[in-house]
Amino acid sequence: MSATTADRGTADGRPTDDDTRGGRTDDRRTGRGGRVVFWVVIVLVGLLLAALTAVVQSSTGPSRDPLDPRSASASGAKALVRVLEQQGTAVDVVDRVDRLDTDDLRDATVLVDDSAGALDASVAARLGREARHVVLLSTDRSALDALGLGVEPAGRVTGDAVVSTTGCAIPAAEAAGRITSTGDGYRPPDTARAPAATDFCVPTGDGDDRVAGLVRTSTPGGDVTLVGTSAAFRNDTITTAGNAAFALGLLGSEDRLVWYTPTSTSADAAPTLGSLAPPWVPGAILLLALVAVAAGVWRGRRLGPLVVERMPVVVRAAETTEGRARLYARARDRTHSLDTLRIAAIRQTARRLGLPPGVHVDEVVRAAARATGRADAAVGAVLVGGPTRDDRALVDGAAALDELERAVQTATGAPVGRRSSNGTGTGTTTNHRNRRGARS
Repeated sequence: MSATTADRGTADGRPTDDDTRGGRTDDRRTGRGGRVVFWVVIVLVGLLLAALTAVVQSSTGPSRDPLDPRSASASGAKALVRVLEQQGTAVDVVDRVDRLDTDDLRDATVLVDDSAGALDASVAARLGREARHVVLLSTDRSALDALGLGVEPAGRVTGDAVVSTTGCAIPAAEAAGRITSTGDGYRPPDTARAPAATDFCVPTGDGDDRVAGLVRTSTPGGDVTLVGTSAAFRNDTITTAGNAAFALGLLGSEDRLVWYTPTSTSADAAPTLGSLAPPWVPGAILLLALVAVAAGVWRGRRLGPLVVERMPVVVRAAETTEGRARLYARARDRTHSLDTLRIAAIRQTARRLGLPPGVHVDEVVRAAARATGRADAAVGAVLVGGPTRDDRALVDGAAALDELERAVQTATGAPVGRRSSNGTGTGTTTNHRNRRGARS
């Protein structure tokens, strides 16, 4: 054998413990390095996807909300704005009205597109006091109440049905003749009694499901028209039926149209939870998130790598017996403890008497009674018995089993020995500590 072989292993060529531990350490380092590389790749892929998403969104331009007066998409309203301007109506698109004075509002029709629900109730009340004509698109209850509209949202009206507006009290709708009903529906809170001085048009549904697509009522400054039939303003449906005539008649009655779209970021928008929070709250939340991540990394590293245990696991018989005994003692389950000894005694007695495996306990009792000359009832009381109520009964029962096993061994001519560590009688006096697998 060469020196190299002797250095790397034992005399018979097997690897030493140092070689084995070194190999395991190298395997753990390789596995940990592979996991680090895997997560680095995941992070890089995530950053790449985020960058690609940002590039695609920037190349396609900003997204437009429904009825955006600058959008030429199907849901936009650019076609309506163009026609209004061609007919001599100046259209001003704004996202705040706090800079407009009373004269600006008095001489113009104000369209409020509150599809985002950001209209502040105080701003809505101001528009009702100072604007001559207000056209509202909203399902926000606070905005409806601020403008004195005694109705509540009743859900969406789907489909592309066209409803007749002949006889409607709203001049623009009555002149249109027919309007697409797609949009939102409204109804009075008390369906049995409609609000006073309020006009309802474009009805859909029957019975309790009947809703109106147009609602008009008077305000301190003039009137407000609640438009649920928003399909009449869209680029893709404005040319359907009398939608164009209705939109132009409603919004082009004055020389100026203020198209007001409140957003959550505008100065006169309704306050949100973020705007009401102190300025230090976002920084505190970010700091807490970083602390949580750091704590997770810290505690996660304390756990260390998983340890794989080689199977099968061999448990010594003596350890199992002692463990079960401790469990029985802790639970004070004397009956179960004595039953375990009884089962072992029945098996040992049957084997001594030459009975086949799986024989019924009654056969064992009768055979033991014949072999020892005892009554069947006396042997049955020892091998079967009843519940064990106290420690004294447990000791007496174990002693009776021991005495019965010795009697059977004497009757069968087998040498009498001491009870083994597993609770069964044996024919030898071998110390259980000398058996293989016993606790030293």
